Amino acid sequence: MVLIVGLPGAGKTTWARRLESERAGVRLTPDEWMDALFGTNEIDGRRWVLESQMLWGVAARVLELGVDVILDYGCWSEEERDLFRTRANDLGALAEIILLDLPFDVLWQRIEARNAALPKGTFPISRDELKQYSASFDVPGPAELARWDRAVVVTE
Repeated sequence: MVLIVGLPGAGKTTWARRLESERAGVRLTPDEWMDALFGTNEIDGRRWVLESQMLWGVAARVLELGVDVILDYGCWSEEERDLFRTRANDLGALAEIILLDLPFDVLWQRIEARNAALPKGTFPISRDELKQYSASFDVPGPAELARWDRAVVVTE
């Protein structure tokens, strides 16, 4: 299982699509599901249920079949990340984390470009919202990263 972690604009979905192709794995991107099911991508209780219950059920079955799963989730809290790492390990799967920890200005530049021509399944984000998200993001430190079977940190 690969968990891709980062703020909006960090490139999570781009990484997830690449890994899906390279590893012939199954990519689960909640934004796409939220849009299809609810017509929104609001970060609310529905999203947590979708990620932790519905999509995890699919992910678990795929892992049991021996196929890689790429979770394009964001996961801003250590508690959330630990949940998915533990679940994968309990199934006998290796758990890999990819942390996309880009500078705020790079994130904002990417989001501005995305806001100008919103792809389907995405939503506009203001600079103030990105600041709020950034303040809420508990960036994994060395001790947390050491608990994973493999950790990759991308800073640019």
